Amino acid sequence: MILPIVTYGDPVLRHKGESIAPDYEGLTQLIEDMLETMRQEQGIGLAAPQIGRALQLAVVDISASEDRSSRMFLGDQAVDYREKMPLILMNPQVKLLNEPVTELEGCLSFPEVFGKVPRPEAIEVSARQPDGSLLQCRCHGLLSRVVQHETDHLNGILFIDRMVRDEKHKLLTEYREARERSASS
Repeated sequence: MILPIVTYGDPVLRHKGESIAPDYEGLTQLIEDMLETMRQEQGIGLAAPQIGRALQLAVVDISASEDRSSRMFLGDQAVDYREKMPLILMNPQVKLLNEPVTELEGCLSFPEVFGKVPRPEAIEVSARQPDGSLLQCRCHGLLSRVVQHETDHLNGILFIDRMVRDEKHKLLTEYREARERSASS
């Protein structure tokens, strides 16, 4: 089922999500609905707060993104990240591994606008899986950026919070103008 996306200004986007366990009632259906919603909206990541649920749950699928490089490592072994998609992240913990690089990002909760956000190119992530197992991996490139973006959502942090002030002002102006255009159509 396609779920409505919560947009900027909704208070749930600023709440830290509650921890979630594999025995959470309706977890499988919630994950399926989130994946369907993300794909319908042509996104590459979606966090539970973006559908109005303050939970530590995010889905990521960058398999169709071929214009920006990504790498994934399980231990010291490089793996084809496409074979691991979609990633389901429950209660993720992220460790930043290097200095930030500024790149363009979008967000389903800010439709039609993009802004430059500094984020490290590499991270280590540890997250529970729906079956209770623990995923521990290193992510680089776009995969790293998307995992950081979605993990921020789970902690009440929006991508505008990571921008320099001028970039944030520009993005919010574009966002308001886009909202006004869609309201008047």
